[in-house]
Amino acid sequence: MKLYFSPGACSLSPHIILREAGLAFTLQKVDTSAHKTADGLDFFSINPKGQVPTMEMDDGAILTEGSIIAQYIAERAENRDLLPASGMARYRVLEWQNYVSSELHKSFAPLFDPAMNTEGKTLIAGLLRKKFAWVNSRLEGKTYLTGDTFTVADAYLFTVSGWSKYVNLDISDFAHLQKFLASVKARPHVQAALKAEGLPV
Repeated sequence: MKLYFSPGACSLSPHIILREAGLAFTLQKVDTSAHKTADGLDFFSINPKGQVPTMEMDDGAILTEGSIIAQYIAERAENRDLLPASGMARYRVLEWQNYVSSELHKSFAPLFDPAMNTEGKTLIAGLLRKKFAWVNSRLEGKTYLTGDTFTVADAYLFTVSGWSKYVNLDISDFAHLQKFLASVKARPHVQAALKAEGLPV
């Protein structure tokens, strides 16, 4: 399998899951501004959406959308810690995946947009902080989002939370969230993913 990624982008989440799952894979870096891969290919020819993450399967099939790629990896590896096979435990992980995707991930987009004015960014940052405050409250007394087991949702939350430093969104006062982020960052496979993408460890 080949994962097309951009350093620190949402592709970091399935990258972490690939390593946690112990599956063989290769990485292909993408310049998302130029829409070119590191070896000079037009990225639109691989994924017409022009977005990472994109996964190329052994047979050449292409899979997109980070949450689905993470689910595919966990199920292919049959790693029931990363994503339980059935029951409410599975739905709790998927519930968090959807929350991070719809409420946190997409809320960051305007903060990265140079066309968005300061007033608009301030408003959106305030709303995003409220969402992180709620996440912080749910992490009290837990190592990870659903308890003591690291799942695909934890990799996603870790990735998205990391963007706060690039948009001047201060989440340092959320103690439970900060403890969670430190725990995830200390995981050997997370460290390996960060190093492979050239990110601070």
